[in-house]
Amino acid sequence: MAGIHITDIESAINYWRTREPSPDGVALPAPTRALAEVYALLVYYHETEADEATMPPKALAAWLAWYESTPDTPCIAICSTSQGDDLCKGCGRTFDEVQRWPEMGPAAKRATWRRITLDASAWRFNKYAERAAEGQSAPVAEPLPKE
Repeated sequence: MAGIHITDIESAINYWRTREPSPDGVALPAPTRALAEVYALLVYYHETEADEATMPPKALAAWLAWYESTPDTPCIAICSTSQGDDLCKGCGRTFDEVQRWPEMGPAAKRATWRRITLDASAWRFNKYAERAAEGQSAPVAEPLPKE
């Protein structure tokens, strides 16, 4: 089983803090509390990943809910692995990752996302970043003032 990186747990905590804020500024709602306990243990033991297989069920459920709010695939529809490249120039995934993506679990997909994001050499992160952002809420351009 793949590990869930501490930065993904932190992102899930922030997701839940926005969705279900603390009612009194002190108590944490159940999803946030479950994730915070895992996060605290990772920090305490100087670990960077939680084991998906042994993660407490409530924390895993909260993390999976956050995961569902993230983009599924890094693909930007420019796949150089179909042309024989071992590493896709468009998204940064390996040929094996592109082929196995539909059968990969959430933690394995997030590990791949983390690797390609840290590398940031794929066109998704530079040359074609606007294509990768399609479908997300794009800022609306302000009209130019009339003279």
